[in-house]
Amino acid sequence: MRLVQVFVPPGELDLVLETADATGVDCAVSEETNGGEFEALVSIPVPPAAVEPLLAELRTAGLGSDSYTVVTAAETIVSERRDDLTDVSAGTRISREELQSRAADLAPAASTYFVLLVVSTVIATAGLLLDSAATIIGAMVVAPLMGPALAASVGVVVDDDELAARGVVLQAAGLAVTVVTAALVGWLLRGTVLLPPGFDITSVPQVRERITPDVIALFLALGSGVAGVVSLTRNVGSVLVGVAIAVALVPPAATVGLGIAWWHPTVVVTAGTLVLVNLLSINLTALILLWVSGYRPRATERVEHVYGRLRSRVVVLLVAIAVLSLVLGGVTYGTYQTASVEHNVQTELEAMSDDPVFGDLQFREVDVQYELVDVYTGTQPSVTVLVERPPGEQEPVAFADHVRERLEDATGTGLEVTVELVDTQRSG
Repeated sequence: MRLVQVFVPPGELDLVLETADATGVDCAVSEETNGGEFEALVSIPVPPAAVEPLLAELRTAGLGSDSYTVVTAAETIVSERRDDLTDVSAGTRISREELQSRAADLAPAASTYFVLLVVSTVIATAGLLLDSAATIIGAMVVAPLMGPALAASVGVVVDDDELAARGVVLQAAGLAVTVVTAALVGWLLRGTVLLPPGFDITSVPQVRERITPDVIALFLALGSGVAGVVSLTRNVGSVLVGVAIAVALVPPAATVGLGIAWWHPTVVVTAGTLVLVNLLSINLTALILLWVSGYRPRATERVEHVYGRLRSRVVVLLVAIAVLSLVLGGVTYGTYQTASVEHNVQTELEAMSDDPVFGDLQFREVDVQYELVDVYTGTQPSVTVLVERPPGEQEPVAFADHVRERLEDATGTGLEVTVELVDTQRSG
């Protein structure tokens, strides 16, 4: 429930009371006695969905702009007439004015925003290097990215240019700060005793997850955008939703920073693509859902203008996401190809170990060198096979060529095969 309190200028009390009566809501009047600039204070309890229609009716009736209207959350309404209040307006979404105010509050002051973001990035970068999902999730609780992402969309829908611009600037600057912070942390840690000699960031599963994104990653961003709008318009679960939005943005942005620190262009490009796709998808979803939810500018004559601007932004976002999704699609295909080759090699080696043609020889896969970039450069996969043989047993003629042909038939692609023969004895 909400308590709407109207500070009524002199001569407008009857207007307010008549509007409340016509709207079908209860009200209480506290008259001003100290000779101030207001005639009275009118308090009106209403459901959240009834706030916007009530305020619109008051403006239509002619309530002056020199009045104050305060909307506060009422924790509890103790009355047998509560059901009558609820029947005034069904629904759970908050009013446009509350939405605008809440979005502005979620985008904190720049100093607070960047301090929290730097702290979150440092923790997330440590989590990536340590391959600790729990640490990364913990860092997301601190990240304040939900506010700017939603503030930008709310500003566009309700025709608040200042709020929209602030949301866009905070998002762009925030991601830049995240990348720079992660790069600095990586540069400071690289080559120290805190990381193993020859440490390769691409070998860390948490990092690898961000540099091999696929189309499914879109669902995280789209779902985060939907959850963010629902949380904002219904005032539920904002902390948890903020974590979901931050997970889609901070870890991949921190991965970009690590790619810069290790001067790994592939990491920068793939993780950077994921960041941009997630950022644009969250904003796209928020824009569309807020408009579909019925939020419009206060001035009715601005609706068409705002709709045109929103439509243009949606088109730009869709085109940008489609272009970037080509990269995700390419990564998806390349990842599938590399995994398929490795799986088929392993499966065929197991079959060859059981094949009587090879006697007692046992085939073990040592290594398959086939990276994502190799799929598109045409580089042949390189396979190293360890073959265990009993002492004194001889391998067949042209053994390495035979192994290569079997593996090529299984994978459907040309291979560079190295066969290592090891005499093996087992006891027990």
